[in-house]
Amino acid sequence: MSGGFTLLDWTVLVVYLLGTTALGMWLGRDQKDARDYFVASQRIPWWAILFSVVATETSALTFISIPGLAYVGNLSFLQVAAGYILGRIVISYTLLPRYYQGELVTAYALLEKRFGLATRRFASVVFMVTRSFGDSVRVFATAIPVALIIGPVVPAQYVGPLSILILGAFTVLYTYHGGMRAVVWTDVLQTGVYLIGGVAAMWLLGNGVDGGWGAILDGAAAQGKLQIIDRYTGIDRPHTLWAGLIGGAFLSMASHGADQMIVQRLMASGSLSDARRSLIGSGVVVLGQFLMFLLIGIGLHAYYAGEVFPRPDAIFPRFIVEVMPPGLTGLVIAAILAAAMSTVSGALNSLAAATLHDLYLPLTGKRQDDPGVLRTSKLFTLIWAAVLIGGAMLYRNEGTPVVTIALSIASFTYGGLLGAFFLAMLVARATQRDAIAGMATGIGIMTFVVFAKAISGWVPALAPTLAPFVRIAWPWYVLIGTSLTFVTGWLLSFTHAAPADSAGASLASRSAR
Repeated sequence: MSGGFTLLDWTVLVVYLLGTTALGMWLGRDQKDARDYFVASQRIPWWAILFSVVATETSALTFISIPGLAYVGNLSFLQVAAGYILGRIVISYTLLPRYYQGELVTAYALLEKRFGLATRRFASVVFMVTRSFGDSVRVFATAIPVALIIGPVVPAQYVGPLSILILGAFTVLYTYHGGMRAVVWTDVLQTGVYLIGGVAAMWLLGNGVDGGWGAILDGAAAQGKLQIIDRYTGIDRPHTLWAGLIGGAFLSMASHGADQMIVQRLMASGSLSDARRSLIGSGVVVLGQFLMFLLIGIGLHAYYAGEVFPRPDAIFPRFIVEVMPPGLTGLVIAAILAAAMSTVSGALNSLAAATLHDLYLPLTGKRQDDPGVLRTSKLFTLIWAAVLIGGAMLYRNEGTPVVTIALSIASFTYGGLLGAFFLAMLVARATQRDAIAGMATGIGIMTFVVFAKAISGWVPALAPTLAPFVRIAWPWYVLIGTSLTFVTGWLLSFTHAAPADSAGASLASRSAR
């Protein structure tokens, strides 16, 4: 047991942070315009985008929170990951081809082509709000292991804010200078680092438990912790077969088909076939890495003999800091920061892209290759960095696994966005009014569903009414929101005459073919 963070650990961590930041800044040296800054002129190989999507989807939450899920439960989270693959396959053959029918930079430009500029702006603002809230939680999650390191030398009240600022400063530097090219290639590096960290943790756990992984798995099997399939059919439990396959598929369709942060990476591919390969392949890799981190949680349960921890998210960071040998501790902490930095850098770049292309350029009438627009793009990156870092500092953890909180935040608006895209493809008579009303209805109702428990606490008189919503598990949120949005827009489309000759009818008919 190493018992702390040594000089060697600090050296490894600092070298990693400085090296990653320098690489990202160097990669941005030849940028010419905003298109190069946001989609790297579509010159990035498919395999790099695959690992970038994986790194973005992973974040610090996977590294920290997924082992905690297995520690207190079992392997049933894999059912959700299987649904992720199904969702990616659907998006690869429905929405993804539409993104390559023109030089688009944001996902919501497709909605403008179908419905109009107001729909694009509405969807983009929804994305911005959701992404800023969700990624603030992700930034906060990274403060957990960093706080364990600097806690002995920093006053308690400053540990969280300081760790968030350290992470934010390095990430902003290379994202600001390097743009999408820096985001993707540093993601590739960071994926390798945190996978090495995960493998190292598994090796140490195998050596730290009598009998190694054979004994760990035998004990886990006896306790039911190796269970993957749960055939329960209710909607009040998150990790069941149907919640995973159906709910996970819809969540993946929304996150990888209607979320600018992932779509922007796919649009940096050189062709539709490359983007499709990156998208589906990333689902397989994500399933494998979820399995690895869940097994780490199983190993931790054996190592700590089932000790009860007040916060599941703190179990793996404690093992890293207290048990891993000097040097390896620094590498694994670097891996956690790598996962967090990849998500934050992608969020900053996609938020800046949405702000520039969906709001700023349409309002000003400028083109993305106009002089000064590249500087404006970087300014938006800085503004969003301040929002994410500030939000992370305001967040307070109350014991719920952080990964569940982040996915819940994303889910309550994802349905509205995905429903609008389905409306665009499947209902030729739908207009801009129908799309916006559908999204507003879906998101409005899902606000009560997702935050029903909190609202019940604030307004006790509403608790009986909201009780059925409190019991709905988070994997179903996107499906419910998508259905509400689509059905509302579809029904409203019958309150007016069908468009005589519109881009909407054209897009819907192409989708039908």
